[in-house]
Amino acid sequence: MVSDRLCFTLAVVVYGVSVVYSVLLWRKGFREDNRVLYGILAAGAVLHTLAMMLRGFSVDRCPINNLFEATMFIEWTIVATYLVAGLFRRLRFLGAFASPLLFATGVFALFPILDHRGPKPEFVHGWESLHAALILLAYGAFGLSAVTALMYLSQEHDLKFNKSRAVLALMPPIQRLQKVTTGLLAAGFVLLTVGLLVGAWWLRRERGYILSDDPKILWSVVVWSAYLVLLFFRGRSGLQARRFAWGVIGTFAFVLLTFWGTNLPSAIHHP
Repeated sequence: MVSDRLCFTLAVVVYGVSVVYSVLLWRKGFREDNRVLYGILAAGAVLHTLAMMLRGFSVDRCPINNLFEATMFIEWTIVATYLVAGLFRRLRFLGAFASPLLFATGVFALFPILDHRGPKPEFVHGWESLHAALILLAYGAFGLSAVTALMYLSQEHDLKFNKSRAVLALMPPIQRLQKVTTGLLAAGFVLLTVGLLVGAWWLRRERGYILSDDPKILWSVVVWSAYLVLLFFRGRSGLQARRFAWGVIGTFAFVLLTFWGTNLPSAIHHP
């Protein structure tokens, strides 16, 4: 019988193939409007979805209970959102920038230590699952916003130093990339806010308090504040697009580098 880890491993291999193809597209200046990269990532997404379904059926719950499952869910959100965005021709090259992220985080997720399985839980904490799902969907939106920000910086660089490549490339104009980046960031912020509110309500109901010195809660407040600052200065003071793009990338890099580390010492999220 095919296991969920095998399906996810195959998905990561497909994402690795997409990285190789992305390098070829990059070297050609993104001048080919073909659907090969989209098809490769779609094939990876099918395997990825199958892996999540198999894991969910095997544990009788939404597969977001440990770090392996959480990482797999975030990746799935990114690739699924890309497949929708990729229906528009000029946004299809987002896959070339998303592929390395999908492959790298996928390889990391496969480390056995992340897939710790405790006693089989009963599906009784629906609000807790909703909280986790909303938070992970938010991180997926933040991840794709970082990808579009990287795409913006690449296009801006070409406009400054390689105008012929920028003109001939089939990537979307930088103005549209700015709007997509901001829109994804705003959507992620809304999901994160709602997810944190649901989590606070559940914590108050189950444990009798809302805030504590739990490292994961403190980390979540820091992340929420960082994205609030980005959106505030982008909307109110017209933060320079280049600085905004770097801020989006840097903040998501911080999330990726610290998400797992703050989860492990948390008594609430990693009992």
